[in-house]
Amino acid sequence: MKEIYVAPHSKIPVGCLVKFEEEKQRYTVMASNVAFAICTKPMNAHKTVLYTIIDWGHDIRGRENLVFGMGAETQEQCEEMLERLTSGDSEVSERNDIPLKIEAIYYKQ
Repeated sequence: MKEIYVAPHSKIPVGCLVKFEEEKQRYTVMASNVAFAICTKPMNAHKTVLYTIIDWGHDIRGRENLVFGMGAETQEQCEEMLERLTSGDSEVSERNDIPLKIEAIYYKQ
């Protein structure tokens, strides 16, 4: 793995790993554009994934604000979530957001 620099408001390449300061495990970028990035990490105990959304415009990360979320288990679900965020049909939940603190971004080779 090679650490890369990605400027804010830049598209993070899909497949890259993002390490947040307050997390031990890295997240994988599943869908991305210049405004948002959908990142997931495995949650083996429940055989699913946890996800977070990077919101470059507000310098935060968190979950989608839908009451019954659509999920982020597949690439297709992550791309659909990105479309909802980009179109304004949803946003990062203000109730659960935290400041964006990226420690490093890695490019998987």
